Amino acid sequence: MIEAAETLAEDVGVSEACRSLGVPRRTYYRAQEKKDEPAARPTPPRALSDEEREHVRAVLNSDRFCDSSPRQVYAELLDEDGVYLCHWRTMYRVLEEHGEVRERRRQRPPQRRVKPELGATAPNQVWSWDITLLKGQGCFYYLYTIIDVFSRYVTGWMIANRESADLARKLITETCQRHGIGEDQLVLHSDRGSAMRSKAVGDLLVDLGVAKSYSRPGTPTDNPYSESQFKTMKYQATYPNRFESLAHARQWARAFFPWYNDDHHHSSLGLLTPATVHSGKVETARQQRQNVLDDAYKDHPDRFVAGRPTPPEAPEEVWINQPKSKANESSESDGLAVSGREPGAHAESRGSKVALDSDKRLAKLEHPLVPSDKARIFLPKLAPELCQSR
Repeated sequence: MIEAAETLAEDVGVSEACRSLGVPRRTYYRAQEKKDEPAARPTPPRALSDEEREHVRAVLNSDRFCDSSPRQVYAELLDEDGVYLCHWRTMYRVLEEHGEVRERRRQRPPQRRVKPELGATAPNQVWSWDITLLKGQGCFYYLYTIIDVFSRYVTGWMIANRESADLARKLITETCQRHGIGEDQLVLHSDRGSAMRSKAVGDLLVDLGVAKSYSRPGTPTDNPYSESQFKTMKYQATYPNRFESLAHARQWARAFFPWYNDDHHHSSLGLLTPATVHSGKVETARQQRQNVLDDAYKDHPDRFVAGRPTPPEAPEEVWINQPKSKANESSESDGLAVSGREPGAHAESRGSKVALDSDKRLAKLEHPLVPSDKARIFLPKLAPELCQSR
């Protein structure tokens, strides 16, 4: 506003310009006054010299005190060494001058973790597993759960009173044997818990020919299917506030998991049960639903304003972190309806160098389980973490 008044004052005068713009003339004139630069603050005679300040800084950053606060350094020098350098507030000011009021130790640079991108077009291609706590009477029990990403079918579970790599190894072994998992067929995805990252589990996956994949640190959305299954379980009506004993927890789980696999109509599977999808009976179930809807449409067509009703479809592809290129391809493809919450996926991830044309794509959807000698599952930039049999 002062600048506008200065410009206008050249034409109409100061008084008229200030009156028109509502600027007090005293404010206008004060802005015209030349302000002297503030004088430099004199150094008080009691201040530390440059050599003393450098010595204080060297002591604070030494190996002995690099992980201590100035308060701790001040007290330790007085008590143990009988030395007084300066007040601890002066120590802070010395560090502030050099931008060192922070962690002064040499820090490991932040690591950029590669986002896992795993896809499946059929059961037993990608499994996810995790461990959750169940409240007991003054203790916790540990529930180990393995879930198939494509069908949401719980392929294996176990409840124990501790988290152990040996127990996880036993569960994974028995589950793979029960479902006939062959070499180079399966990717086992998990977070970075101690049992998941243990050498015992890693060696087991090498022996089984199963590739392993991990979530990024502090990123629970990288393991969404296990987390979602745990939420469904703990919000189930019969889930108790606390389990009376380990036997009680196992008894409850023996009833819950058959219900979840065989009776729970999963919203992300076109309201089909995980067992239906896992057993490959999707088309049979959808055809049965279509027959019922056709009869209802025939009896009351006026109640279906959008025309002939159709049952919801189960996804043909499921991803953990679908790449953008695959998402665009799926949205433009005919016959592939991809949900915004659970986008479709492909059995090969972004690391594959072979682009599938439309004919090969359709053939892959019809025959998703390729022979083990031709199976390839790639995780981008994670080659050192893959465990595959040679």
